[in-house]
Amino acid sequence: MPIDFTLTPAQRELQLSARRFARSVLTEVAPATRHLPTPLARFVATRPFYAQLVKAGFLRRIIPMPFGGEGTGMLDMAVVAEEFYRVDPNVSLTMFATLLGLLPVTIGGSPEQQKAFLGPFLEGSGAPLAALCNSEPGGSANFDAAAPGEGTRTRARLEGGQWVIDGTKQWISSATGWDEQGADLLCVVCRTDADAPPDSGLSVLVVPRPEGGIVVERYHDSMGHRAHLTPRFRLEGVRTAQANVLGPVGSGKGLVAASFSATAALVGVFGTALMQGAFDFSLHFAKTQCRGGAVPIIEHQAVGYALADAKTAIEASRYLNWRACHALDTQSPAALELALQAKIYGSETAVRVITDLMRVVGIDSYDHDLPLAGMLQDALVLPLFDGGNMGVRRRQLHELLRSPDYDPLTASGAA
Repeated sequence: MPIDFTLTPAQRELQLSARRFARSVLTEVAPATRHLPTPLARFVATRPFYAQLVKAGFLRRIIPMPFGGEGTGMLDMAVVAEEFYRVDPNVSLTMFATLLGLLPVTIGGSPEQQKAFLGPFLEGSGAPLAALCNSEPGGSANFDAAAPGEGTRTRARLEGGQWVIDGTKQWISSATGWDEQGADLLCVVCRTDADAPPDSGLSVLVVPRPEGGIVVERYHDSMGHRAHLTPRFRLEGVRTAQANVLGPVGSGKGLVAASFSATAALVGVFGTALMQGAFDFSLHFAKTQCRGGAVPIIEHQAVGYALADAKTAIEASRYLNWRACHALDTQSPAALELALQAKIYGSETAVRVITDLMRVVGIDSYDHDLPLAGMLQDALVLPLFDGGNMGVRRRQLHELLRSPDYDPLTASGAA
């Protein structure tokens, strides 16, 4: 039974093309944005880079083939994600957040909805944005909670053949768009029946480029991802056609869960990317810097051991990510468990490894003239977003373990 982690020739070419684009385009994002004073200004300054990414076909490349894109699976997506995110997490996250915004359409939309809503994202031009509007002020780990829990508080009611949506969302990547009027497509998680239990009272409504009703409350000035926008905003009487509900009315709970299951492994990839970038810098530093001594610091055993430990963690994270993505691609029964493990391990290991590498470099790593401080700032959110490891992801794993028919060998393929 061979186990082979070698990329196919097509995947290797994809990796190299993503690497070339990252080095030629995405390396320019930080110099163009870091001096700008506000989150909105920094985000708007990334638009030309995002537009180049779209024109180069990378957005189309991650949209799955059955829906008109060129994506051939999660593993290929992981290859692109590592190359992009290692160089610039900001524009990379904007692209993958747009994919997350489209996932409810690909998972739960009818063929007619998929054709209508995905079209603008397949054209290879402009800078189209999509957003999955789930999180709300006060937290959304329990978005599907029944009374007396609050769960999802955004409401939608039918009025004259249209859904009218009212509520507040926050931490929604790119949701207010480039002009503060709204992204090109919003998938809004809301209650369509306030009296029904969550299993039948939640829906996902598609709002293509709202004509009005998006009111920005604030832009989070976050510790990391300084040029990626995560607004808090109100939906005040936002309207969308009655037909723009995905799946049956009231089926939103499962649709949200399915969307975020697919992204868990990608967050693990983000962690691997940041670790690899930090390791590349630290290894070069250790080989070229004596720090006042007679020899480069890599000659010291403590430095060598720290680098060895970091590289081991990176390889373990990468292959767990790839295993999870392959399981998702093949619809393995172990896919969810592996994706959750990849997210938890990759995100938390990234924080630890980058911190350890900063110790190798020393106090200069605390200065933003070197890249490690920024990498740590970007890494710190990985255990917190896309379903926090404490409030969501470990709870999901716990539920799997509690299942009466859970087999601990399924994930390893040895059941």
